[in-house]
Amino acid sequence: MTRGGSDTNREDGPERKCIATGEVQPKNGLVRFVAGPDGRIVPDLAGKLPGRGLYVSADRAALEKAVKKGLFSRAAKQPVQVPDGLADLLEQMLARRVIDLISLARKSGEAIAGYEKVKAMLQMEEASVLIQAEDGSGRGKSKLSTPYGGRYIGWLTADELGAAFGRQTVIHAALGSGGLVPRIVEEAMRLKGLRVAPEPMGTKAARGGETRRKG
Repeated sequence: MTRGGSDTNREDGPERKCIATGEVQPKNGLVRFVAGPDGRIVPDLAGKLPGRGLYVSADRAALEKAVKKGLFSRAAKQPVQVPDGLADLLEQMLARRVIDLISLARKSGEAIAGYEKVKAMLQMEEASVLIQAEDGSGRGKSKLSTPYGGRYIGWLTADELGAAFGRQTVIHAALGSGGLVPRIVEEAMRLKGLRVAPEPMGTKAARGGETRRKG
């Protein structure tokens, strides 16, 4: 079983061009924005707001570039207002979205929490996603591994996971293979782009802990 998993496992879908990087990629790796009636830029995480969509990669550096260089106005072909701290605002919105989705999964029996329950679910090969709090004990987290061929989410805090499960804090959680799981993974990956700095080339290989199998 491996920790991590490739971001390229997402299913291909409709593609859009990032206004910051110029790259064309599947929509699920981008964040849609629209200009409201008042000319203010609004994140459209559900992709349902009316108006012309302006797409930015789910990446803090790309978003900050779009803000700094006035790329929203250029793409909209009109002056627009960008909220202060847009990257932080978007991170908060994505975190809330992931928490709410995990909470829905918990209510439908697709998500469980607690070390022993997660361990048992992994051993029975019923888990498709392992979730661990970023601020949890490294030693404790190392005792559990991502399900083979599954995914790992490790950038939510213990408080955020706790909110998803109706507890004060949660360190270990797992998802089954129900209908909500792909949405949770997709939104969590977008959150990762806003929250987790990309690792320098060679860092993961140097650590060796992310990709090795555990017997």
